[in-house]
Amino acid sequence: MGNLLNNLNNFIWGMPFILFVMIVGLYFTARGGFFTFTHFGHVMKHTLGSLTSQEANRKQTGKVSPFEAVCVAIGGCVGCANIAGVATAIATGGLGSIFWMWLWAFFGMMVKLVEVTLGCYYRSKDEKGNYFGGSMYFMEKGITREMGLKIGMPLAVLFSFFFVFQSIQGSQAFTIAEVLHASFGWNMIVVAVIYSAVAFYLICKGSSRAVNFAAKCVPFMCVLYLLGGVVLITANIGTLPSAIVSIFHDAFTGTAATGGFLGATVTQAMNSGVSRSMNSNEAGMGSSPLVHGSAETIHPVRQGLWGSFEVFVDTLIVCTITALSVACTGLWDTGITGATLTIASYQTLFGNFGAIYIGIMAILFGMTTTTGWYVYYVTVIGYILRHKPILRDRFIAFFKVYFPLMNIIIVSYIVLTGQDATIFWTIVSLVTAGPVFFNLIALALLRNKFFVIFKDYLARYMGKGTVDPSFYVFYEDDPAIAAKEEAIREELRKTVAASGK
Repeated sequence: MGNLLNNLNNFIWGMPFILFVMIVGLYFTARGGFFTFTHFGHVMKHTLGSLTSQEANRKQTGKVSPFEAVCVAIGGCVGCANIAGVATAIATGGLGSIFWMWLWAFFGMMVKLVEVTLGCYYRSKDEKGNYFGGSMYFMEKGITREMGLKIGMPLAVLFSFFFVFQSIQGSQAFTIAEVLHASFGWNMIVVAVIYSAVAFYLICKGSSRAVNFAAKCVPFMCVLYLLGGVVLITANIGTLPSAIVSIFHDAFTGTAATGGFLGATVTQAMNSGVSRSMNSNEAGMGSSPLVHGSAETIHPVRQGLWGSFEVFVDTLIVCTITALSVACTGLWDTGITGATLTIASYQTLFGNFGAIYIGIMAILFGMTTTTGWYVYYVTVIGYILRHKPILRDRFIAFFKVYFPLMNIIIVSYIVLTGQDATIFWTIVSLVTAGPVFFNLIALALLRNKFFVIFKDYLARYMGKGTVDPSFYVFYEDDPAIAAKEEAIREELRKTVAASGK
């Protein structure tokens, strides 16, 4: 079973797919004038620099503030993949995988700006007037309705199916169970049961509790992890230069077998680095637009800046802390993998406290990711069943139980069958590929539409070009389109009223 999954993963995440991913990222980055790099100051000014501003925190009923949206999105992507997934990438692809992780993050900052912008522009309202957005909305409205291409609806359906299919993985629960088992010998299945019970409590009241939890927890956990990692890297500063040289050297030459490390080719390094980077920062996966579409924002691109900020925090800060910690301590080639490798790295300096520290971080990272992805899944389910509001509400009620239950099932399966962390992260890579593929196809088809919206933002807020007064900043700002959408919502209201709800 393990060999079959590994071979399938190597095929799917082979060179053709990686090149497709990279080409899409390079295209938007280059055509956008390397915006997230050349205007990095503008991105930071309107994200990190505006955390306490009225614009970042304003919200209305049925919506979330830009700050809450980014906390949910960062919570959704800064998860256990940052602790265990990065370590696994290095243990299987060598230090060269870190370079490819960074490269996709560089492209990913622009890709996420694109998908969040489109998700906000084409956002919709439900029958109660609550905003929702996401990839499936710009696939249907942008590709099918505006462009007249029939492929839009099939893309939306396939994206939605494969996106929800990711709910089988239980990655956060597995990593937390692995961490607590390695640190304290706790039974992994028992940990999964307790974790799932807490997760159910956080999501049982719906998305609002998950959003509030993320807004309070995410800033704290990111700063705490950053401090611990900086201390560890500083303590091993003497090995940092050689580790960095190896990262760039091995990215193009592969890594020879050494110690418990079996060796890795350039393709393996690319596979490990790009897939882990994408799984972690979610750029190109179509997840972040699912919450950003609900944000109260002045312009789709302004919200897209928060998407770029997410990638920067997740990969270029948090993942890099893990990667350099593992690289500097010299344990990456011992044959240890997963969260156990990260724990061992921190124990070299902090002793037993290192295991406790990683355990705490894993719980915080895992819980914010679990609640963040619950918000994503509910949004996709809402789209799939948008014309059947009664069935939608019933299915969401079922999903509240199913979602945490899958954590117990997947952890129990891996433990009882004697599988290890490597095969688990292979499963994660496999289920990630589907939504990435369909989402990137949609972004490529809507490339010209994005740059029209992008051009408007540059003119309105950066003084580059002339503002077109007839341009509609959001899709439903067009009165004709708004009337059609409102007619659909009115029919849904009648359906709900007829049911007696």
